[in-house]
Amino acid sequence: MDIKRTTAGRGGKTVTIVTGFTGIGLPEKESLAKKIRNACGCGGTVKDGEIEIQGDQREKIAQILTDAGFRPVFAGG
Repeated sequence: MDIKRTTAGRGGKTVTIVTGFTGIGLPEKESLAKKIRNACGCGGTVKDGEIEIQGDQREKIAQILTDAGFRPVFAGG
């Protein structure tokens, strides 16, 4: 599972993208995205099998995913 920050194609706005899920379906991703949005206090969505969260929230997301039993890895810049 990778956590990366990007601004590509978003008008200069930064988003944090969580990719590389294995073994969980869309309902679980939606639930996880909601938990992340609530913890970070920002917007986000599940798009194309990836969770997108507004802003640079990599540290908070990594902690939430670790607590949920995943092993997140930072990727990219």
